[in-house]
Amino acid sequence: MSSTSPNDSATVEPTRTQSNEKKYYNNLAFWLVILGLNMSSFLALLEGTIISNALPTIVNSLNGQDYVWVGSAYNLAAATFMPSTGVLAQMFGRKAVLITSLAIFSLGCALCGAAQTMAMLIGGRVVQGMGGAGILSTCTIIISDIVPLSDRGVYNGLLQLTWCLASGIGPVVGGTLAEKGQWRWIFYLNLPIAPVSGLLVIAFLNLKVPRRTWHECWQQFDALGNILVISGSSVFAIGLTWGGSPNFPWDSASVIAPLCIGGVTLVAFMVYEYQWSPCPMIPVKLMLNRTTLSGYLQVMIFPIPFLSLVYYLPVYLQACKGLSPTRSGVVLFGVAFSTPPIAVLSGILITLTKRYRPQLWLGWVISIVGLVLMGTTRIDTPLRTFIGFEILAGAGFGIIFSSTYFPVLAPLPVTSAAQALAFYAFLRQFFQIWGITVGGVILQNTLPKHLPEAVLAILPSNIDVLTLVALLPELPQSELETTRVAFAKSLDKVWQIMAGICGAGLLVSFLMGPHQLHTTTDKDWGMKEKEEQE
Repeated sequence: MSSTSPNDSATVEPTRTQSNEKKYYNNLAFWLVILGLNMSSFLALLEGTIISNALPTIVNSLNGQDYVWVGSAYNLAAATFMPSTGVLAQMFGRKAVLITSLAIFSLGCALCGAAQTMAMLIGGRVVQGMGGAGILSTCTIIISDIVPLSDRGVYNGLLQLTWCLASGIGPVVGGTLAEKGQWRWIFYLNLPIAPVSGLLVIAFLNLKVPRRTWHECWQQFDALGNILVISGSSVFAIGLTWGGSPNFPWDSASVIAPLCIGGVTLVAFMVYEYQWSPCPMIPVKLMLNRTTLSGYLQVMIFPIPFLSLVYYLPVYLQACKGLSPTRSGVVLFGVAFSTPPIAVLSGILITLTKRYRPQLWLGWVISIVGLVLMGTTRIDTPLRTFIGFEILAGAGFGIIFSSTYFPVLAPLPVTSAAQALAFYAFLRQFFQIWGITVGGVILQNTLPKHLPEAVLAILPSNIDVLTLVALLPELPQSELETTRVAFAKSLDKVWQIMAGICGAGLLVSFLMGPHQLHTTTDKDWGMKEKEEQE
């Protein structure tokens, strides 16, 4: 595995890719494009979390049972199709892929809102996820096309701000609509916004598109690679989603088989991309430097503690503090409103200092401290104290959010940005599933050890944690108090293990080397000059 010196970025960036350094990106049209990209990303990201608090209401309304798939179908489809979107953006142009993705996403929203059965709802969620994959990866790629890496900190920070806001307010919006009996508007509210963001992109985004024939375009399509990554990630994610649920314990064949088959298929995909693919979706050979590898490892690690924080903070607030789903969602704003501004500030500092390593090291340290402090909380911990710990952890995550992007791209030539960013988006989305699963496994395995015998005796043997939270008000007062203590102890273990995972992120961050940030964009995909537009 090779490492590169601080000046290697200049040697791997061919002269033909360099465009002039004219900073055209401070006019009104540019900011309208940024607005359109952030609106598009917000819609796609919101759908990943908005469903969580509304699931019981939706499942009850449709007389269904497979509630897990309502939430998982979207994230699974989004993750599996993301690597392909980078190739499609190279084949047909960024604008075409983004507009098509918005249309597919809107179709999925309409199907979900009109669903009369669970099967129709889950199918609509898959369609939403396919569109969301194209939106999330293409928006990131477009930013790399129009702003050099050295100046991209602020704009990437704004995109990460959108990511954080959507993750934080999604459960609140979904829970509120569900409580008012308007769960279909969880999906319908996207329909008037998606066309507006699409029109902004159509009207103001004027990117170059290399002239190619259809034959030349399709020569870039890696059919076998697409089959391997889509099938492997889908099957592996199915195993993660099923594992630990009441019907599928981790040692069951229904969980072990998809995990093994999916894992082997993903390994085969990486080997094929490295050794035999004539036009690889993921330029593995370019990424075998320690800085890019460190960036990708941090991208893989980061969603696990962050999604555990987002998903299991409400469990603490409802189980230990007795808050309603809506009020617990409001308290979750501590993460939602601490992470985004810190993400933007970190991006600004990277733009000013042209350095990304100190920010990442600081982010991991702050997140570790915040999670360790959360691991000391009890049922009688003052709510303001808990919110303070939550904000501290969120601040650390905000720094990491906007900074992992830079070690991935800095050592690579600008011509590899599309594939590198599509893989970046895939890893972030795919490991969000891990974040939900790992936290759930820890809680599900730890909680029974702390529950009183009287409570265990009256509960079904296969009850899951979230169902138990809903049943807490029905418990006698004596059992209720001990059950709250059991939840607090179990969640302490979740936060402590997540702090350890952040420690692993800090360790792999030391692999990063200092690289100069590119001051140019790929001339084949930059903004058209005024003469070209005319």
